[in-house]
Amino acid sequence: MYLNKVFVYGNLTRDPEMRALPSGAQVASFSIATNRVYKNKEGEKQEAVEFHNIVAFGRQAEVIGQYLKKGRPVFIEGRLQTRSWETDGKKNYRTEIVVESFQFGADGGRGSAGSSSSTSSASKGKRDDSEVESGGEEIKYPAEDISPEDIPF
Repeated sequence: MYLNKVFVYGNLTRDPEMRALPSGAQVASFSIATNRVYKNKEGEKQEAVEFHNIVAFGRQAEVIGQYLKKGRPVFIEGRLQTRSWETDGKKNYRTEIVVESFQFGADGGRGSAGSSSSTSSASKGKRDDSEVESGGEEIKYPAEDISPEDIPF
């Protein structure tokens, strides 16, 4: 069995670039930066930054283009893919992470909509109390806690 799986959590380095395929499907291209802190031989703290090229297709691309902006944190789950093309007789390569699912990261209190939503399924995960259903009514959660004795199994 072979495995091609990538998990990265970082900040967008630029706004997503939106395009459409000939089939009409949306494509979002963007990059995120991740950093790593380590100590060098002298024991001094060092920081290294890596930049990752990301591409998303379809509905995920539409959501990314709508909600993600430069500087926002995001968690990406995907796979590595290397593309190649030729320009003026020179072969070019680009390795990208193709998004399979993603989650908006904590926005540090900036209060942007959808900051903790997951796009892998609309019904997955918890929603904020302030989120509104399509019917225009606020979601009401019970105030009391559930005790272990209330669980039927």
